[in-house]
Amino acid sequence: MAAAGDASTALSLTPTVKEPVYASEDMARLAQLGNGVVVQGTDLNTADGYTSGFRLTAGYSSYRLPHFDLGAELTYRASDEVPLAMAGENLLMNTTSVGGSLVAGVRLGHLGLYAKTGFAEWDGDPLERGESAGLATAGTSRVHGFGARLDFASISGRVEFEEIEAQSMEHLNQLTASLHIPF
Repeated sequence: MAAAGDASTALSLTPTVKEPVYASEDMARLAQLGNGVVVQGTDLNTADGYTSGFRLTAGYSSYRLPHFDLGAELTYRASDEVPLAMAGENLLMNTTSVGGSLVAGVRLGHLGLYAKTGFAEWDGDPLERGESAGLATAGTSRVHGFGARLDFASISGRVEFEEIEAQSMEHLNQLTASLHIPF
């Protein structure tokens, strides 16, 4: 009788929801729906201390395509007194950006690869008006990026590159890497 109970557990029609390949273990899981949708969020901070904000990610892992993930990402970033060099002039700028991206990923065993594309609306406020004559201070720019995640039972590694295609927003381009060792 115990063997029959074990078999029914193995044949369960309720699949487990995995994190999408572009999500990370350091994101707070805000919601998980039974249909494969996972909503996560995290604070953003740059190592140089100029930028902070948040990232909200919603991902979907289809039960019919278990190795393919789709998602969307909303990002808000605010930067204070970022030093920029434009046309040979140094200046300080406060910036705010709100962006959205579509994300797609594929899982290949322990390796997951993903790419994202979208747009960011940004606004810059130069603190020194005289030197910023040729500088764009607002606009909409493309956002694109790619990344990889490698998962094993005792270790998980992740690397991601993200770029906003605006010269005034180069300080928001990110290359991040992380290593998670659960204990």
